[in-house]
Amino acid sequence: MRQILNAIGGQLVASTSGRSQPVFNPATGEAVANVPLSSVDEINAAVAAAKAAQVGWAKITPLKRARYMFRFKDLLEQNADALASAISLEHGKTHADALGEVQRGIEVVEFACGIPHLLKGEFSKDVGPSIDSWSERAPLGVCVGITPFNFPAMVPMWMYPVAIACGNTFVLKPSERDPGAVMLAYDLFEKAGFPKGVLNVIHGDKLAVDTLLNHPDVKAVSFVGSTPIAQYVYATGTAAGKRVQALGGAKNHMIIMPDADMDKAVDALMGAGYGSAGERCMAISLAVPVGEDTANRLVAALKPKVEALKIGPATDKDAEMGPVVTKQHYEKVKGYIDQGVKEGATLVVDGRDFKLQGYENGYFLGGTLFDNVTTDMVIYKEEIFGPVLGVVRAPTYQYAVDIINAHEFGNGTAIFTRDGDAARDFADRIEVGMVGINVPLPVPVAYHSFGGWKRSLFGDHSIYGPEGIRFYTRLKTVTQRWPDGIKSGAQFTFPTL
Repeated sequence: MRQILNAIGGQLVASTSGRSQPVFNPATGEAVANVPLSSVDEINAAVAAAKAAQVGWAKITPLKRARYMFRFKDLLEQNADALASAISLEHGKTHADALGEVQRGIEVVEFACGIPHLLKGEFSKDVGPSIDSWSERAPLGVCVGITPFNFPAMVPMWMYPVAIACGNTFVLKPSERDPGAVMLAYDLFEKAGFPKGVLNVIHGDKLAVDTLLNHPDVKAVSFVGSTPIAQYVYATGTAAGKRVQALGGAKNHMIIMPDADMDKAVDALMGAGYGSAGERCMAISLAVPVGEDTANRLVAALKPKVEALKIGPATDKDAEMGPVVTKQHYEKVKGYIDQGVKEGATLVVDGRDFKLQGYENGYFLGGTLFDNVTTDMVIYKEEIFGPVLGVVRAPTYQYAVDIINAHEFGNGTAIFTRDGDAARDFADRIEVGMVGINVPLPVPVAYHSFGGWKRSLFGDHSIYGPEGIRFYTRLKTVTQRWPDGIKSGAQFTFPTL
């Protein structure tokens, strides 16, 4: 069986912790690799390697750092198909979906290639007599990324390329469920010629997370995952004096107005609700049609499409949806469907009994559709992270806005309408970090920043884009005057210019 290795100081190293766990192919239920759960000593070694490399890396000019990034980007593009195959093998998403993930990750690397411009500060001449002042962005030191299973290539690329381009070094702790794509990307990173120790990869579980959060040489932590863990990471990391951005869970609503193009709205919901088996923090899990007629038309149009979903392994080029990631998650999603039935939601399409011939041991669920979901139900309140779409009937547009603003999560949302007034009002009033207008998955492009509101983000900075540059650097302001401009005599009052 394939053994996953740690990457410490530019070397691939087998763990000696004595602890490990299997990595499964979710389409077959078979173990395809073994990932180590690293020891404290191994984690400390990764941080030490990053710390040793950072001094020299920070001295390299931003222009030369950008040239490394350009080489890395080229290698990623040349190997996109292999990266997508690695994702599909261990995560289960279709090959086309995995290719899309790789592309969105590469776009952040491409953004990081612009680091000479992105690090430019501000300069003011003659702020006082013969006095000049300027600002600059300085790197932090060793940064850490703790990443989730659902985007095993893309989310790490939201972190380490930006951090490294800014002059930091990095220790990445990827999900232990699907580490293969990360290790392939690491190999390409090394082939791009980066100095040894600039990027390190350590595999592990909670022990690794806690060790990194409390390590005195770690200056910043980026995290993407569930809200309870995000809150824990933020509280623990900040208590240890670190800068932390921790992105948590979501429950994303999409309003369908009476004037919306119903065919386009339904197509949008199919892709946003069932793409990647619903294992996206930006997935639309709640459709909110305004008015009974809109709701009836929506459910009638959705039902046959959900029933006709083409479900299969990534090797099936016609598959629209693959399995969920693990047996445990499969059971968890089924439990949510059971809960929805128990609470009285109308089960329009039931995906619990789906079986795929030849893949009976895989973690496949059929698409599930609930109608008449209400705001007091567990399936409304909690993030299911599976192929389950709930319809919440809103009597008015105002009701729809109110329930979105009242929800504890504020990651993403969307509205489908032809009415410009409604769209503008929605964008202005909705208390959510990422908003789509006739766009179901409003994931910002790489040169903007990704981040939710409320309990979907802990910390002051969103991820990648301009916010990523701010997070991975600290501001330094220099005020300068040369001796010819200095007046004789001590000045005992507070200086004014």
